[in-house]
Formats: sequence, C-alpha cells, structure tokens
Amino acid sequence: MVTAAQPATTSTFSPLSTWDGWQQFVDTPHAPAREAGDQQWTLEQREDYHARFVVLKTPAMDTISTAVRRLLLLNRGQQGGARRGLIISGPATTGKTTAMQQLGRTVELADRRRHPHQDGRLPVLFITVPPSSTPKMLISEFARFLGLPALERMNQIQITNAVCELLCELGTQLVLVDDVHLMDTRSRAGAETSDQLKYLGERIPATFVYSGIDVEASPLLTGVRGSQLAGRFKIVRNQPLRYGSAPDQQIWHDLVRSMDSALRLRHHRPGTLVAHAAYLHARTGGRMGSLSHLIREAALVSLLDSTEKITKKLLEQIQLDTAAEQRARTPRRRRMPTQRQL
Repeated sequence: MVTAAQPATTSTFSPLSTWDGWQQFVDTPHAPAREAGDQQWTLEQREDYHARFVVLKTPAMDTISTAVRRLLLLNRGQQGGARRGLIISGPATTGKTTAMQQLGRTVELADRRRHPHQDGRLPVLFITVPPSSTPKMLISEFARFLGLPALERMNQIQITNAVCELLCELGTQLVLVDDVHLMDTRSRAGAETSDQLKYLGERIPATFVYSGIDVEASPLLTGVRGSQLAGRFKIVRNQPLRYGSAPDQQIWHDLVRSMDSALRLRHHRPGTLVAHAAYLHARTGGRMGSLSHLIREAALVSLLDSTEKITKKLLEQIQLDTAAEQRARTPRRRRMPTQRQL
C-alpha cells in the first residue's frame, strides 16, 4: 500500500499545493494587531503584519461558503453517480483564489474540531492546474500534494489508483482545483485532462470546487464534455465590487473601513481610507486583489520612510498591476442624452 508523507514540522516555505504548505497555511493565524504605539512591537513585526494584513469577507465569499456547505451535506450521502460541485469564476484579481483558500481553511479547522486527536486526516486538498496540462501532469499534482514517493516509476493509472485509494483512506471531503481555465478542451491534452478530473470526481467521495478566470466563457463548458460539467457544477461569479447604487457603495465603504481600522500606523488618522473610498474604487476597479495590494504597499512604504500614515498623495505614487493601471487610465464613456432628455 502506498502511504503519504506526513507533513513535516518546519519553518521552510512550501507552496499551498503541498501537504506541508497547506498545513502551514491552516495552522498560521494572522498576527495579532497590537496598539500602534506599543514599543514592544518591533518595526520588522509591524512590517510583517502589514505585509500579510487582513482578509476581508466579501458578499461573494459568503455566497461561496454557503453554497459549499450545502454541497458538502448534499454529497455526504452520495454513494454513486455524479456528485455536485462548484465553479468560482470571474475576472483576474477579484479574489477567487483567496476565497477558495479561506473556504478550505474553514472546512479543515471545522473538521479538526469534530475529530480531535485524530492525526492523519486530510479533509482538504488544494492543487493548481499546470500549464499545458496532461492527465498524468494533473494527477501528479495530486500525488505531489500527498507526498507520494517514486512517481517517476509509476504510470498514470498507477498514480491515479494510489491517489484515489489514499484520499479515501484520509477522509478527504473537499478538493480545491485552481486555474481550471488553463485546460483547453479544444486540444487533445486538455480534453483528456478534463476527463481525468471528471473521473477523479467519481472515484473520490469528496466535493470538488474549481476556480478560474471567466470559466463560463472558456472552452471548458463547451461540447459534450462541457455539457456534462455544466450539468454537475453550479457557477458563482466573483465579480469586481460595484460603486453605482447606495447599497453597492455601502458594501465598498464597509470593506474599506475594515481595512482602515486594521492599520497600525502611528500617525494614521482613523477614517482616512474611507474618505478616499471613491478614489480607491476608481483606482482598483473594485477588485479586491488590487485594493489589498494598494493598501498593503502604501502601509509598508509609510513604515519605511517613517511617515507612518497613508495619504492620497502616497496612494497615487503606488503602481499597481498593469491591468489595474490601464483600467484607471481609461476614461469612462459619457452616456449620450436621449431625445426625451434633450
């Protein structure tokens, strides 16, 4: 019988797509937020705090969490046939991967509370789809997470059987697969990789959650294979947050206010970020990844130059990802007046 390598106790960095990396992520809570003026809180510790900062819960994250909890219950009694799954889809930098990872962390911690003192369980598995993936590359990602040895001497069928057997033994409930948009089912390799995922979903008694960029517009949901997938998975759109209506603005303001109150800069004036909420939305396009980048980098810059406060001038000096900068520079089209308005 093939056994998995148990997670090691180490401070060495490991990616989340490995057992060690995933356990480090689950076991590491966010650093406690001390008072900004606490002299025992060193500059390096405050830099680490602002570099990691806070994970904000968006309405989409609540929707995803609720949907997965229901699917876990629905699939728990499913002995045969197609289990139901979820696809998290949306533009880049909207927080899809973050939502998926936080979901997995919540499920794993809940499982530990239900099964205390039971080592060797693996309730959650997280992998990413490799570029130009083949079925063997995909199943090797599962095996790599599990730490299965001697992969180079095993063929695809042997690796698949070992992975499925082990995940059943470990009580895996949730399988998270990121970057599924990289599977181009118009190619032979992509189609066969999609088939491999479907097969794993039938062999492993777990709920599968996929995440990818604009999945509903990708080849993944087209053709016969796509229709099968669409028949088993529901889609949750993780869209950029809007700023048009009063309720939309309230959601955005609440998120910005949470970031504002989490800052631990010695000259920060509470409410500063909220005062610039409209600017922050225009600058980031309502994308949580871009917003997090902007505030974290601004906080770190203010620590490095000892100003310890975030101003609009400082925010304007922070360069975001290229896509965000292009969106911010693109002027919005003015709506032409109707005949009645004229």
